[in-house]
Amino acid sequence: MAIQLNHTIVFSVDKKVSADFLCEILGRPAAVPFGPFLGVRLDNGVTLDFMDAEGDVALQHYAFLVSDAEFDQSFARIRERNLMYWADPYRRRPEQVSTDDGGRRIYFEDPSKHFLEIFTKE
Repeated sequence: MAIQLNHTIVFSVDKKVSADFLCEILGRPAAVPFGPFLGVRLDNGVTLDFMDAEGDVALQHYAFLVSDAEFDQSFARIRERNLMYWADPYRRRPEQVSTDDGGRRIYFEDPSKHFLEIFTKE
């Protein structure tokens, strides 16, 4: 059997708000409750299991490889919400889209301040 990532827990200030945010931005189906989690399933079978944090949230980075069409749709949702976004992980290029690697890439924050990234080319 090949080793595959199955799921990871995403601690959040409010698991429902964060899971709903990710589902909306990425155009995913609604998160599925499972025990104390709300699971957001990705197309490669990995689940992001959102859970309420019992204290401060340790900020993480989550990157999503998307098609050009999915990038356009997600980016439109980000702009509709007037969310801040950057072309670089250092937040030095606000309101820009990176094309440095031949694809497109942006970074933005979720409601718990996790640093999310969508990009079109590995």
